[in-house]
Amino acid sequence: MSKKLENNGLWESSRMMLPQHREALLSRHHDRRGVRSDPPKREDMELIRDYILLPIMHTLVIKKVSEAKVSTETLKSLYAMAAQVLAANIYKDLSKVKQEMMEKEIRVVNEEKHEDVLKLHYAYHDFEDRLIITKEYMKAEISKRLARYTDSLIIKLSRL
Repeated sequence: MSKKLENNGLWESSRMMLPQHREALLSRHHDRRGVRSDPPKREDMELIRDYILLPIMHTLVIKKVSEAKVSTETLKSLYAMAAQVLAANIYKDLSKVKQEMMEKEIRVVNEEKHEDVLKLHYAYHDFEDRLIITKEYMKAEISKRLARYTDSLIIKLSRL
């Protein structure tokens, strides 16, 4: 094996890396790790929650659409169409949330699902942390949000 690859082969094997560049890169990396950026604001944390809850809500409503279509209810087509409108509104809001997260440089890095909790690792600029959401909280929050979506749909329908 070449002597260039012995010890720290990452730096010594590169013919393009000058010692000055190596020092600058190491100092920049050290500076980044030493200085943490500010934690996300409340609005940013709400974006992360929306990013998690809206897909679950969308899946739930889509499932209800397919159930309504095969039911024996007299107004099944009305139920299915209303649920489709709800799903479209949820999907539109989810797209907005994803766009806003990209603009604010917020990323959900990892999701771990356990029995009663969902653990999320997220990155906000250079700040990294985790968020733990219980299933009970998710159920309650999804119920409240679906009620808001339903209320807004009813208000729109009553204006017609």
